[in-house]
Amino acid sequence: MASAEQLKALFRSHLDGDKDHFFAVAMQVAAHEAKLGHGKLARELRALIDEAKKKTGPLSVTKSTLIAQPRGELSALLSASYPKLRLTDMVVNETISNRLRRIIQEQRQVQKIRTHGLTPRKKLLFVGPPGTGKTMSASMLAGELGLPLFVVRLEGLITKFMGETAAKLRLIFDALVHTRGVYFFDEFDSIGSQRGQMNDVGEIRRVLNSFLQMIEQDDSDSLILAATNHPNILDYALFRRFDDVIEFDVPDKPLIIALIKSKLAGFPTSRIVWKKIAEAALGLSFADISRACEDAIKDALINDKSKIYQKEIERLLAERKLCHPSQA
Repeated sequence: MASAEQLKALFRSHLDGDKDHFFAVAMQVAAHEAKLGHGKLARELRALIDEAKKKTGPLSVTKSTLIAQPRGELSALLSASYPKLRLTDMVVNETISNRLRRIIQEQRQVQKIRTHGLTPRKKLLFVGPPGTGKTMSASMLAGELGLPLFVVRLEGLITKFMGETAAKLRLIFDALVHTRGVYFFDEFDSIGSQRGQMNDVGEIRRVLNSFLQMIEQDDSDSLILAATNHPNILDYALFRRFDDVIEFDVPDKPLIIALIKSKLAGFPTSRIVWKKIAEAALGLSFADISRACEDAIKDALINDKSKIYQKEIERLLAERKLCHPSQA
């Protein structure tokens, strides 16, 4: 049976007229049935989905076509997209899931909250190692809220000329007032490092001071997200400017098993001892484990294999660890 969240997602997408998301959730239901061993039902569901897609024609043009694409100087500072990712598509621990869900709920009730003199969570700092879900969470928030995702191009923002970077930063903060969206500053430590560090330069100090002032004064309805792999070098003054600081980490064994089962759902597996697989993947990030699963599926398809075997998954996980010697 489909989960309660999947059923709600199906009804919500149908009411919203979002057939792209409707079909995506329907495929998740089919994959879930396949995982439970209901192969015939899964095949019937996929056949019905394929038939429905033919009858309704090509998938609708995504809302990204409606985004006012950044123009002029902003085109070098922001890249725009319209993600379709939902929270139910992600595998994260319960604590992070609850905190992200609370942000979504507050943003959906923004007018009600503001009428009582309160402000919803909108200034967020994501910290944690690479590949643990920070960027995916930014995309998910945009997808859940139906907002464009604007990723700040650091290579366009940071320049060597005095005052120019701060002026460009002002353009971004002006844009988030006029166009509601999720504005994502990735690798935030490049502009948010502690003032007074030995390798600090005057321009970066001025940029950080400008950012602190602008984020403090911001009262727009946009979300400001910053992400870093190195929270220890961020300036202490930054932390109190954010409404929430969410810490991401590599998955533990239960999350590893849930992630691999999700990635391989709908594709037959043979005699998988999930505890051993989790042990083999321990220390890897969500991104690395996902790539290993995708490699296993591609290898099976290329070699016309009808199943995915445990030894193959373990081999591919070991390859990922070789790419990160500290995790081996």
